[in-house]
Amino acid sequence: METYYLDEFDGVHVENYLYNGAVAGLGDIYAAYYTEEEYQSMIDSTNGSYYGIGVEISQNMTTGIITISRIFEGSPAEEAGLLPGDVIYRIAGEEVTGEDLNKVVALIKGEEYTTVEVARDGESGYLEFEVERRTIEVPTVESEMLENQIGYIAITSFDDVTTEQFMTALDTLESQGMEALVVDLRNNGGGLVSSVCAILDRLLPEGLIVYTEDKYGNREEEYSDAENYFDKPLAVLVNGNSASASEIFAGAIKDYGIGTLVGTTTYGKGIVQKIYPLSDGTAVKLTVSKYYTPNGNNIHGTGIEPDVTVELDEELMYEVEIPKEEDNQLQAAIEVLK
Repeated sequence: METYYLDEFDGVHVENYLYNGAVAGLGDIYAAYYTEEEYQSMIDSTNGSYYGIGVEISQNMTTGIITISRIFEGSPAEEAGLLPGDVIYRIAGEEVTGEDLNKVVALIKGEEYTTVEVARDGESGYLEFEVERRTIEVPTVESEMLENQIGYIAITSFDDVTTEQFMTALDTLESQGMEALVVDLRNNGGGLVSSVCAILDRLLPEGLIVYTEDKYGNREEEYSDAENYFDKPLAVLVNGNSASASEIFAGAIKDYGIGTLVGTTTYGKGIVQKIYPLSDGTAVKLTVSKYYTPNGNNIHGTGIEPDVTVELDEELMYEVEIPKEEDNQLQAAIEVLK
């Protein structure tokens, strides 16, 4: 290239594509190579705040289609008119269908007060938006006390900040006299195994939470201790976008029989990825093991079926914020607890 290529070129850019191609050669949709900027963006996204537009996105790993699963209330995305369920085709001029989800997130993020162009196809048709990036505080846990002293905790992702946020929410609800609890994992695409295991340690009786096995048969196990466990009626809301760490949560609750799963079948991601940082600030993500629920079930490709199947009412699917009294899945969970 240096000797014969006609024009000037960026050697780092060429090198990044070289490594991208090597990882793509694995044929693993979950494997990825991250540039230094992409890797830093991913680290920032688990630390509680970043510059972005205030959306959570999910990906159908069969089609590669990127969909908005949640809009943060009061965010630039909400102000621009983006909606849950919108399919994202292009971001900043780049086609994103089939791209690694973390790379798509990196495209959405950027410097504060800059804008990003988002092309979407949703309920109202194909549209393009120019959305301003602003500071987004990641609200991974939301909670409140519902009627009949039923506590409600929604976990949107399992990040570094999630464990402490969950413990605070649970302690607050218990101090208010909570008699039953709904944990909402709908549209929670997963996150850190360490985070979900720390939360399950607070809820489960003593015993196995989850275990993984690599290609050599090496097994790693995570356990809950006898110090704390949740002994009140429990319901867990799940749907087709509840994946990975969310399924570790749902699988453990189901296997121990300490709660009722309500909603629709989960996504079905029963494999574990590990990120290996490299010396130049870049990183590689590889699938390294399968995970199994306490009863030895691997749910990859099948998901976890709820105990009570309830489809979300169609007219609610594109709502940014669904009133709890109109949320038929939540109301079904409440009826189970009653």
